[in-house]
Amino acid sequence: KLQVSPANAQIVHSGAACNVKDDNISERIYTIKEGDTLVLQCIVKGHPRPQVRWTKTAGSASDKFQETSIYNETLRIEGIHRVQGGRYYCKADNGVGVAAIKSIRVDVQYLDIPVLTVHQTISDVRGSYYQEKTVFLRCTVNSNPPARFIWKRGSMLIEQSKDNGVDIYEPLYTQGETKVLKLKNLRPKDFADYACQVSVRNVCSIEDKSVTFKLTNATSPPMIRLSVNDTVVVDPGQDVLLTCEVIAGFPLPTVVWSRYPSLLPLSAQVRGPTLFLRAVTPADGGFYNCTAVNNVGNPARKNVNLVVRTMSNLTFQITPDSNKDSESIQMGRDLKLSCHVDATPQDKVNYTWYKNGAPVFNSDSLILLRSDPDMAPGTSSLEIVDMKFRDLATYSCVANFLGSRGLELRVDVNISQNSVSPPVLSVPPGGQVVSVREGGNVELVCLVVDGKPRPPILWSRAEKDLLMPSGRTTMETPDGRLRLKNVSRDMMGAYRCQTAPYNGLNIKRREAQVQLNVTQPTTMFFQDARSRNYQMVTLRCTVMRSNPPRLTDIRWFRNGDSIRMPMPDLKETPELKFKLEPTNNGSYECRVSNSAGTSTCTFNVSAQPYNAEFYFDTPNPVRILKGNNYSYNLQWTQRDPEATDRIIGYWVNVRKNKQNVLSKQIDLKGKEPEKGVLISHAISDLKIPLSYEVRLAPITTYSTGDYVSRIIQYSERESYLKYHVCGFEDDRICGFSQDRSDIFDWTRQNHLTQNPKRSANTGPETDRSGTKEGYYMYIEASRPRLQGDKARLLSPLFNVTSVRGPKGSGRVPYCVSFYYHMKGKHIGTLNVLLRVRSIASVDSVVWIKSGHQGPDWRKAFLDISPSGPFQIVFEGIRGTGFEGDIAIDDVSITVGKCKQGNTVASAGKTGKIDINPQRNPKKPNVINFRHPHTHTLFVNAVAFGLK
Repeated sequence: KLQVSPANAQIVHSGAACNVKDDNISERIYTIKEGDTLVLQCIVKGHPRPQVRWTKTAGSASDKFQETSIYNETLRIEGIHRVQGGRYYCKADNGVGVAAIKSIRVDVQYLDIPVLTVHQTISDVRGSYYQEKTVFLRCTVNSNPPARFIWKRGSMLIEQSKDNGVDIYEPLYTQGETKVLKLKNLRPKDFADYACQVSVRNVCSIEDKSVTFKLTNATSPPMIRLSVNDTVVVDPGQDVLLTCEVIAGFPLPTVVWSRYPSLLPLSAQVRGPTLFLRAVTPADGGFYNCTAVNNVGNPARKNVNLVVRTMSNLTFQITPDSNKDSESIQMGRDLKLSCHVDATPQDKVNYTWYKNGAPVFNSDSLILLRSDPDMAPGTSSLEIVDMKFRDLATYSCVANFLGSRGLELRVDVNISQNSVSPPVLSVPPGGQVVSVREGGNVELVCLVVDGKPRPPILWSRAEKDLLMPSGRTTMETPDGRLRLKNVSRDMMGAYRCQTAPYNGLNIKRREAQVQLNVTQPTTMFFQDARSRNYQMVTLRCTVMRSNPPRLTDIRWFRNGDSIRMPMPDLKETPELKFKLEPTNNGSYECRVSNSAGTSTCTFNVSAQPYNAEFYFDTPNPVRILKGNNYSYNLQWTQRDPEATDRIIGYWVNVRKNKQNVLSKQIDLKGKEPEKGVLISHAISDLKIPLSYEVRLAPITTYSTGDYVSRIIQYSERESYLKYHVCGFEDDRICGFSQDRSDIFDWTRQNHLTQNPKRSANTGPETDRSGTKEGYYMYIEASRPRLQGDKARLLSPLFNVTSVRGPKGSGRVPYCVSFYYHMKGKHIGTLNVLLRVRSIASVDSVVWIKSGHQGPDWRKAFLDISPSGPFQIVFEGIRGTGFEGDIAIDDVSITVGKCKQGNTVASAGKTGKIDINPQRNPKKPNVINFRHPHTHTLFVNAVAFGLK
């Protein structure tokens, strides 16, 4: 028996790998150049099909990789960045046994342009006889792997051992890789051009990079000065001009403007050392930085703080005599008027008070406080001492900035015997409790019915840990009406309304509460219930939540028609019992209602068997050696085979372009499917390289289940690695890869994908078997190709575990065979190279053919005896003109020496086999029987919602 199997995982790679090597037994190192595309594929096995999850350490694979894992068999990262290197894990889990985990380490290679800086020191030596001047040239670069440094003076290499006036060393505590060239006690010849060249020794084809600097006796660090003060305050809409003047430095420093903490505004214009900001807004405020750099000494920096004046939200407060605990204005008592505006800069706000239009000055009865310590910072107050009838007036507070144009706000407060009174807060009748259905809109009302002036109303949740729907702790409503849209159940609860402490009397707040109830709308529930025929079935619909909790109605339906039954008890769980027969299969509904709505439980009740589940990782089919055909071993398990009537067989259909090419019944011959046990059936006479849709449905004594389908196709990759023969029919080309160090690539093609305008009199018409669907690999000799351009195709790496043949007969021999096509008057050369992998890869030519070889495919054999792990390299070299296409097909690598007529090498595309549809099999006989004992199936469903 083939039982269910636990997950297994293997990581394979594709894309632009520079190098792949084994670090140890359990991990591989994948080296890639920064900016190339990383493609990792997790090949998983096991049944049921495992779920794949990618994770990693040491960096992030994408912007969201660390927060969200990637659930996909293929991980693709375009334009890979250096921080995306690290160890990638593929985890496969199917719930059987322990999850399988494989890892691969991705090493991203890069080399930045080096940065060369110059530092100078002057120190006294031997008293005051003379001064020594020392120069340090510091070269820093970021790279992986570590870079090698070369210093040059002019075109001459600088070697410390040959020049006592220099010292080359690596400093401590530096960021990146750094090499310092120290010029001691400067000599005339030291004034010259210096070059720092860095190299990672051409790894991943990364070329060397260098930077130069001209050292003269005028070399000096930059110095700058700003045209403005450290802080600049302007009105919105003004233009701002900031100039950073360079006053010293050679070579001439470069000036750069930046802004902290955000970027420069989009409207900013930088012209050399000048920054121009047109019509500034409050969003343009911040710290602007001017930096001058000439790579000598430290950069020169200056900062300017740009403040754009703003003013908004002017509010007032009326505070009766707080010493007397008063809430109303009374003659002979004190009164304080306060005024506050939100402004930038807050400390530069100027407040002016007026009484009936005339300015107010300090006196015995009127006291001005520019900054009231009892109020929020930036608040001005006017205190009226021992109020008299003469103090009843209209008081005005005006806020502005000195020297500002147009930024001014004003508020008027009328103080009279009938203009100021405490507020009275009220909730309208019936408004203390408000109910709304989930998803609807609602209005909570809390009104100020009396009081002058009337303050705004602040709303908050009664439970202090809960926020308002807007996400804030409070919401202000000028009219006391809180409007909520798309209400959800988490908005339910008590809401507090209270008078605001501003724009009215500054007294004890008035408060009230409104309760919001949210009734929940209906939600659907579905359950698939399967049973054997003539068994008792019980359907239950359990109410989990309900608001209001009292049910008003319970009804049952079958296929939309009402089922007559006694009135159920509304306090019990709704339940329906019946005997399942072929005539009463179908959809059953239980509709449960309360005053808020109706919730429905839906049951699909049938004796139809569950679907089959394909064994997804069936080994790839093995090519049949006779003809252009292959077979496929279809494997599957049956889901819950004992849930319904006995399964006696399966219908299988094989389709191509929605046309049946095979339809038959698989007879189980009395053997019932077992849970978790694989069932197999071989499908033969399938054409290479076509793909097919296979449909499968279980058959019971009463019915046929639903069809499930999968696509099958011939895949050569694993077949090649096992049987060492490749016809390039699979787009993965059996694991072959393009060499990154050549000029151009080999191309995969068949007759159907050929360019109709291709060059005539060169290249094959079809693959070597003559079929239009068959693929081959070729080199295109047309422009932009030039004479001598090379294209290399690399086979997978073959790990040779034994370097000696049987009985000490030397190294193990291998036979390499392939078909080649070299037609055209401009044919160049086809080379076959043996690449042996060791400390350094060694290529050696083992076969060569040049010039026109006729219109037919020809077969080649060659013997090799590699000394270690090896690859076969097919190298096509373009000839003198465009009629020089070279093609290869049916490559095989087998253990042992070549034999003429080798069947493995010649296997694959020699014959044609047509698949004729079989006649439809007879319908299975229907067998009626009753079980000797009574069986009952209980199915529970849940009605959610009703709240």
